[in-house]
Amino acid sequence: MADIIITEFMDEAAVAMLRARYEVHHDPELFGKPDELAELVAQSPALIVRNQTQVRGGVLTAAKALKVVGRLGVGLDNIDMEACTARGIKVFPATGANSLSVVEYVIGSAMVLLRGAYFANAAMVAGEFPKTKLIGREIAGKRLGLVGFGAIARDAANHARLLGMNVVAYDPYVPEDDPDWQATQRLDLDAVLSSADVISIHLPLTPETRGLIGKEAFARMKPDAVLVNAARGGVMDEEALIAALKGGKLGGAALDVFEEEPLREGGKRFAGTPNLILTPHIAGNTVESNGRVSGLVAERVMAALEGRI
Repeated sequence: MADIIITEFMDEAAVAMLRARYEVHHDPELFGKPDELAELVAQSPALIVRNQTQVRGGVLTAAKALKVVGRLGVGLDNIDMEACTARGIKVFPATGANSLSVVEYVIGSAMVLLRGAYFANAAMVAGEFPKTKLIGREIAGKRLGLVGFGAIARDAANHARLLGMNVVAYDPYVPEDDPDWQATQRLDLDAVLSSADVISIHLPLTPETRGLIGKEAFARMKPDAVLVNAARGGVMDEEALIAALKGGKLGGAALDVFEEEPLREGGKRFAGTPNLILTPHIAGNTVESNGRVSGLVAERVMAALEGRI
């Protein structure tokens, strides 16, 4: 019996730290084997997951001895938090440890989309030289609109201001007297969507936020605005995004998260969509952040098993 089950990739140094004190079963592909996972976790007190492992249903029911879940990331929509709370299972996300990686993804994607020149490969390989067609825009002086104003969004705002952007945000759950509003203008959702040159989504997936960025939202955006979603796929209507890009009603988009992950056959609907960047839910994953996230979660899981937290 393993003390700790790890179902997805984790920094090897952190895994070694866990193995020095506990029996560990680490299979980076275990998330795709729910029956095997249910059997393995039946007597284990600790489980460490990323976003692809569903800690709910049969897996959670089978985990009779489970005391702690470590989440290698910050989103918790793949974990039945209500059931964990009812059973006294502690859940530890890696809050803050991958913030910088996500922020750099958002800013970097926005710069690529605004500049436009990086989509020239096919034309260049064909012998063309479309210099006049690819005169893009600078990020300095543009308005960043944040939909959601949590910790990662605030870090994005700070980085954006250093590049000369001005920042507005929408978040009805952040009090008006929060000091971070002093540097970021607080607007309603319609005003953020209609005034921003760059829109970045920073919302958890909840019944309230599901489908929030849909056809009506895209209709409010500037036709040359660019959008980045590195939060949760279900927050945005993917078909509406495709229609906006193909119809010339949006300048570009970068998606790191999707309604269904992996995309599998569903990815075909994005074929032929212009000015679109697709990445495999990797905004928060860099060599550096993986080390920070894994180390933090390992420490918290061990502390929980040893009764220190």
